[in-house]
Amino acid sequence: MARTRGRSSSLLALSAALALVAGCGNDASSSGDGGDKHDGQPVVIVTTTWEGALAKAAGAEDVKVIVPQSVQHAPDYDPKPSDLAAVAGADFVLYASFEPYAGKIKEAVGSKAELVEVNLDNDADKVEAEVAKLGKLFGTEGAAAKWKTTFDSEYAKLSKDLKAKWPGGKSPVVVSQVFTTWAAKLAGANLVGTYGPEAVTPAQLAKLGKKKPALVLDNAHMSTGTVLPDSGAKQVEIVNYPGEELDLLPVYRNAATAMKEAMSTS
Repeated sequence: MARTRGRSSSLLALSAALALVAGCGNDASSSGDGGDKHDGQPVVIVTTTWEGALAKAAGAEDVKVIVPQSVQHAPDYDPKPSDLAAVAGADFVLYASFEPYAGKIKEAVGSKAELVEVNLDNDADKVEAEVAKLGKLFGTEGAAAKWKTTFDSEYAKLSKDLKAKWPGGKSPVVVSQVFTTWAAKLAGANLVGTYGPEAVTPAQLAKLGKKKPALVLDNAHMSTGTVLPDSGAKQVEIVNYPGEELDLLPVYRNAATAMKEAMSTS
C-alpha cells in the first residue's frame, strides 16, 4: 500500500486527538489494562481488517478494528479519541509500517499493550509466516496450525481452478501493481512487469505495453484508472483488504473469480 500519501493530514488530525485524550487521562479505559485477558483470550486491537483477519486466523477471538472498512486508504484515517481509548484494554496492538499513527495511539493512553508490526502482503508464504508468528505470540499455536491446513487446501484448489482456465492452456502474461503480485502467483501467471505505487510514467507505460500482457492486475485500493488503455489487456481489480467478518479466504476467492472471468473473455 502507499506509504506517504495522506500522512500529513492524518498526523495533524492525530495531534488534535492526542491532546484531547491526554486531557482525559486514563479514565476512559478504567475497565481494563493492557495484559489483562478475557476468558483466557488475548484482547487484540488492530488498525484495519487486514491485520484483524491475520489475528483471527492466528486464533484470536477478541479482535477490535480501529479503521472502518469504508476507508479506502488506511493511512488517511483520522483517529478519534475513542480509538485511542480502546487501546487501553488491549494485550496486543497490530499495525503496519505504512500506518503512521499506530505507535502514537498506544502511547497516548499509556497502554501496556504489546505493539506488533505486521507485514501486510497476501503472498501465501508471507501470510502463513505472519499467522504462525501471531499464533505463537498469542499462545494460540493450535488454532493457527488448524487455519494453515484449511488455507493450504483452499489455496491449492483455487490455484488449480485458475490454471484450468488459462487461455489456450498457456500461462497468461500479466503485469501487476506492486501490491497485487500475490494474485499473479495464485493464478500461476507469467508476471512480466510491475508498476506503482507511484504514478505510472509514460516511459513505464510504453515498457509495460511492449510486454503484451493479457491481464493487468490493479490494486483496487490505489487505482488510478485504466493502466494500459490501448493494449487490449483486461484490467482486473484486486482487493487486498478482508471484509468485516475478518476472514482472509474470501480475498483469495474473490481474486480468483475476477481473474477467471477476465481470462474467459481474453
